[in-house]
Amino acid sequence: MIALLLLAALVVQNPARPELLVRIDDIGMNHSVNLALAQLADTKMPLSASVMFACPWYQEAVEILKKNPQISVGVHLVLNSEWKYYRWGPVLGKEAVPSLVDSVGYFLPSTDQFLAHHYDLGEVERELSAQVERARASGLKIDYVDYHMGTAVSTPELRAVVERIAEKFGVGISRYFGESYHTMFDTPIAQKEAAFHAHLDSLAPDKVNLVVVHAAQATPEMRVLVDMNNATQNTARGEPLMALHRQAELDMLVKFARGPDARRVSLVNYAAVISRMGRSSMHRPPPQPQ
Repeated sequence: MIALLLLAALVVQNPARPELLVRIDDIGMNHSVNLALAQLADTKMPLSASVMFACPWYQEAVEILKKNPQISVGVHLVLNSEWKYYRWGPVLGKEAVPSLVDSVGYFLPSTDQFLAHHYDLGEVERELSAQVERARASGLKIDYVDYHMGTAVSTPELRAVVERIAEKFGVGISRYFGESYHTMFDTPIAQKEAAFHAHLDSLAPDKVNLVVVHAAQATPEMRVLVDMNNATQNTARGEPLMALHRQAELDMLVKFARGPDARRVSLVNYAAVISRMGRSSMHRPPPQPQ
């Protein structure tokens, strides 16, 4: 009896650490984002990296990820291209999927513009399948898919396409494993570190806690990019803030990896979650911000 009481006291004093899954988005978007990926990879933290295989810099990301098996790889399914002067289009080319692109062959900047563009669901499925096929052809092990800006799951019909693709390729879907969801995207630049620290205090002990991070080094390449979709990433006069947002999130994660906060949680990635829970456990998440 005394031994049981002592064991119970130890459990209260040393509760199980909550699980934290850090998903870093937009990998392969450009060289500056890939530099941040390499910097985070050097910490050896288990991470999940969502790669934009429709973007021209994905090949550099592939080489970084091949050297870092602690990072679980996902395909960031892309139907939008949101930066002024820096645009990308479909893997299949504009002739193959004309309903998904603008007059010069680029994806549209926002979800609303995409939805108003009379897209063809068959073209969506072919293009998103091609993005996963490109990912697999890279030689990386692909564990999951998710969805850039939420566009690929913004209607029930589109979400069904994503689910068919995941089934076809035998991969998981981010946020389909009962994860709690949090993003740092709109947190003011100066508050990101404190907000992340405060969020760690609120982690659910009985589920995987997903935090979505957008990281990049604030190089000249990044500093000129103007977000045509989200006004919080620019000043009131339209000057770009995105590079500073992403540098702050990078600094936040590097400091976390090297400091005591990392010992407060149990870090997991999607490869581990899917291995433990199985794809058969997947279910649609309740509606919430993307």
